[in-house]
Amino acid sequence: MTKKETNETFQSEQGIHTDFLEKMTYGDYLQLDTLLGSQKRLSNHHDEMLFIIIHQVSELWLKLIIHEIKAATIAIQQGKLQASFKMLARVSKIQSQIIQAWDVLSTLTPAEYMEFRDKLGNASGFQSYQYRLVEFVLGYKTPHIMKIYKKDEELYTILKDAYEAPGLYDVSIQALAKEGFTINKDVLQRDFSKTYHKDTSVEQAWLEVYKHKEKYWNLYQLAEKLVDIEDWFQQWRFRHMKTVERIIGHKTGTGGSSGVGYLKKVLDHYFFPELWEIRTKL
Repeated sequence: MTKKETNETFQSEQGIHTDFLEKMTYGDYLQLDTLLGSQKRLSNHHDEMLFIIIHQVSELWLKLIIHEIKAATIAIQQGKLQASFKMLARVSKIQSQIIQAWDVLSTLTPAEYMEFRDKLGNASGFQSYQYRLVEFVLGYKTPHIMKIYKKDEELYTILKDAYEAPGLYDVSIQALAKEGFTINKDVLQRDFSKTYHKDTSVEQAWLEVYKHKEKYWNLYQLAEKLVDIEDWFQQWRFRHMKTVERIIGHKTGTGGSSGVGYLKKVLDHYFFPELWEIRTKL
């Protein structure tokens, strides 16, 4: 488009607002001065900007995932399963975005990363409190992790509340019980600060849901939404592991973890084990 054509197009849009001396702008609403001023490199290396932005963008997506899962959890508790489906479907779409972020980060080569890695000190994605919140709302509780956040009392309280609260799968199991399925009382009354482990009564309930999906259509849809989230989460974990391996090999992580070794271990964990077990038994 030529400059003349651009001017003509702009002039044809007579309703466009241009006077913002006393009005809120797009940048004001999104607080772009703060957002875009938050990329502070500790080195002069060109690729540190990539490293910072990828992680900041991922944290924003994690914030939205937490927002949606918490709302979906409340909706399920209130029996509003249809409302929860929209939120859980959105979570899956968000997950696809953070998975693709690893493709961008993988353009960082080992030689380039080594030129500024020492500037990170002991800071590591392992310490991401939002990632821990996602694990907590999905039901994966690890007590030793809480020690990382004791220096910030307000943050520690937020994490502790999520740590002790029922997760997304807990309220889904409660929904099974409300529908009339017989669920082990130890499961329904369990200590939510403990990581969930599979139970035969829960497996039998989901098996019935899948065998008679027309009768239990809402629960069937809920189950598939949960499987979607777990599937995408495992893909995210795998891409994380392979990106780390590609960039630093099997070095120890800056936060002190075993790096690739640790990331491989968590690949074997399931948030919703019965929903995967029944696929063999159907």
